[in-house]
Amino acid sequence: MQPLTIGIIGGSGFYAIEGFQLEEEKTLSTPFGDPSDPYVIGSLGGHRVAFLSRHGRGHRFSPSEVNYRANIYGFKTLGIKRVLSVSAVGSLKEELKPRDAVFIDQFFDRTFKRESSYFGEGIIAHASMAEPICSRLQETLYKAAQSLNLPSHKGGTYVNIEGPHFSTKAESNFYRSCGFDVIGMTNATEAKVAREAGLCYATMALVTDYDCWKDEHVTVEMVVENLQSNIHNAQAILKKALPMVASLSEDGCRCAKAMENAIITSPNAIPEERAKKLSLLLGK
Repeated sequence: MQPLTIGIIGGSGFYAIEGFQLEEEKTLSTPFGDPSDPYVIGSLGGHRVAFLSRHGRGHRFSPSEVNYRANIYGFKTLGIKRVLSVSAVGSLKEELKPRDAVFIDQFFDRTFKRESSYFGEGIIAHASMAEPICSRLQETLYKAAQSLNLPSHKGGTYVNIEGPHFSTKAESNFYRSCGFDVIGMTNATEAKVAREAGLCYATMALVTDYDCWKDEHVTVEMVVENLQSNIHNAQAILKKALPMVASLSEDGCRCAKAMENAIITSPNAIPEERAKKLSLLLGK
């Protein structure tokens, strides 16, 4: 049996990818609380994968309530090394149309309510986030979309707002003036904890609307309708990308070693209980 190294996080609709062979659903508990949902583990095209519903099946958790640390820690517990994130976003640029896929490479984080680090309380680390997306995963997902002739764009900045409210026009136009490309409520936090966990992470941002800057009234119904239309394309991209992702070597990727020099607390000053809690992340 192939090892389980690839995780996909997004809406629960992605479990229904044609050809997915279910093995089990695994409920995990972590030192940081419970993940949003059980991990749905199985194989797709001969490659094993673990799915997780970010907001829980039935969409039970708001962006501020999602336990990002537990979700990523659960993937780490399962042996996952690469996380493919699927996320709904609003477009801040005319050329990024609803139902397009954008493979972003930068974040601008505007959140303030949520836990976004495993560290603190006696062990301090400063993770490098200059390049928050795994470039090899990003390139692989983009190539998969291009090979399917699906509307897609490589590169761009995702501004992460707290939510759950959508932007005011003043906010939306401000973000446009900053040159940001898409707007969402989840992925910057996810990328931060994935980096601390030493996992490769990339975002497939699915455009559902033009936010509100384009004099279009954005409703939840509009967003959901476009998201449902995006699911078919996203599933096709994931199916195409999985064997390509699985074939990537670990050599040359810096994600797994991103925390090697990030911990600044002296080893003899680290509380033993805290070290135990972070042992999966700390390794040696």
